[in-house]
Amino acid sequence: MNQKSNTFLETEPIGGLMRKYAVPCIISLLVAALYNIVDQIFIANASYLGSYGNAANTVVFPLTVVALAIAVMIGDGCCAFVSISLGANKQEDAHKSIGSAVILCVLLSLLLTAVYLIFQEQILTIFGGRVNEDTFHHAKEYFFWISIGVPFYMFGQAMNPIIRSDGSPKFAMISTLAGAAVNIVLDPIFIFLCKWGMMGAAVATVLGQVLTALLSIWYLCHMKAVKLNRNSFRIHGRLAGKYLPLGICSFLSQISLVAAMAAIQNMTLKYGALDPIFGQEQYAQIPMAVLGIVMKFFQIVISIAVGMAAGCIPIVGYNIGAGRKDRASMLFTLLLAAEAAVGAVALLIVELLPKQLIGIFGAANESVYYTDFAVKCFRIYLCMMILATVNKATFIYLQSLGKALLSTMLSMIREVVFGVGFALLLPAFFGLDGVLYSMPVSDVLTFIISAIVIAYTYKTLKSEPVKEESR
Repeated sequence: MNQKSNTFLETEPIGGLMRKYAVPCIISLLVAALYNIVDQIFIANASYLGSYGNAANTVVFPLTVVALAIAVMIGDGCCAFVSISLGANKQEDAHKSIGSAVILCVLLSLLLTAVYLIFQEQILTIFGGRVNEDTFHHAKEYFFWISIGVPFYMFGQAMNPIIRSDGSPKFAMISTLAGAAVNIVLDPIFIFLCKWGMMGAAVATVLGQVLTALLSIWYLCHMKAVKLNRNSFRIHGRLAGKYLPLGICSFLSQISLVAAMAAIQNMTLKYGALDPIFGQEQYAQIPMAVLGIVMKFFQIVISIAVGMAAGCIPIVGYNIGAGRKDRASMLFTLLLAAEAAVGAVALLIVELLPKQLIGIFGAANESVYYTDFAVKCFRIYLCMMILATVNKATFIYLQSLGKALLSTMLSMIREVVFGVGFALLLPAFFGLDGVLYSMPVSDVLTFIISAIVIAYTYKTLKSEPVKEESR
């Protein structure tokens, strides 16, 4: 091709492009997050499952994030690379990288499924599943069926950003929405009518993921800016070596979150047992269940933050490839302002409406200790939401600029050095409350570093002359 595809990314107004790409991406990620959240809502409101089922859901949740981490590493990395390739008019690199990403995703998803099925009990124990016998039983049942769906889940999540890079953010959104709709419809049928318990919640989720995967396959056969052929579907090592580093930040931001959740859940298990209330057998699962709920709300907010930033990846990548650093700088400013606004709204909700939030997750069926601890968790654990959203946007924007190493380092500092470190350290001084303090302390320290990186990024984007913009 002599003419570049997706040239509108270089000419249309930045604000309009951001809305066009970010909104579908936000909705896609929110819907993906809602798979587990919807399960937890229905589980919590089923009297025969309650907080035991809730705690089991919390135990399994990080293991779905492991699958997501691998998927987004492939998908986001390929998305950034394809966008840069299209901006530079390198069609062959674009189609071969997509085909390679498809094959790699399928192989890794099958491997992860095998690991989950073989080492089920050991894995659940690592993530605090043995808080009590009922919780462990429910966790095993839920995890088995979720593991069966891992290949479909990973494929749908990996293809979503690739579909966006082809200029179809709406289809990416619709494919995810369709799967979520199936889950929402089937959850109450399987849990309340069929009385299938944790198996019902998991099977509903997997069936939704199957639909999203099938729609993604259909789109790959009907791509617009990139045309795939038989030669595309190979592991092209040279290209994989280029796009995987661009997705490593997405991988580490998710996988390090898993490490933080493992630390938090184990500290919750350890110090909850020392608490005068939660050390009692009948209340032992409450801290684990409540922290899972608070993490789910955080996931909703971060899905919006990540969606806005990830939605900008094709726009930034194309303009950097086309030499339009001025437009990339304008987009960064808009993104940071929008992220701070999202964080501010989330902060108001958790500080003013914590009882209403916990009420959605079956608080009426639980003891007063359940509600009291939940209110405390929301108000402390999430009190630095504004900084959390800005930090996340900064990491992902750097990824879209092709600065994989810097993005990765920042993500690792936040999630592993601070996230895991403070989750392990603070409970030694503050007991169970120390688990709650670990989140805001980590966000404050990370923001100090992010502020320096933001200033550096603006300087970099203004360091070279740019083309005249077409009007």
